[in-house]
Amino acid sequence: MSDEKPARESIAEDARIDALETRLKAAKEREEERNRSQVKGADAGYRSGNRVLTDLLGGILGGGLIGWTIDRLADTSPWGLLVMLFFGIVVAFRNIIRAANTPPENSDGD
Repeated sequence: MSDEKPARESIAEDARIDALETRLKAAKEREEERNRSQVKGADAGYRSGNRVLTDLLGGILGGGLIGWTIDRLADTSPWGLLVMLFFGIVVAFRNIIRAANTPPENSDGD
């Protein structure tokens, strides 16, 4: 009984297993790429919107707060508030325009 040859050679079987493992690896990579691109696009848009909102609110509220403080300390009401509010709006729009002109980051370092 031990003198009988197996029905299949082990070399052919190993080649089939290697081919199957290669196909499985390629399928997993395609699936990861498909899932990663969907999440990245939605996440990038969400972050971009939050950045614009933060820049706009931060510029307006920051300028208003600094202007109000200047008015209280120097008794120049309402000119400190108006001037600093204008500067805050200008800075906010400058930051938004700079963010819009910056190309998106490509983080494929995984």
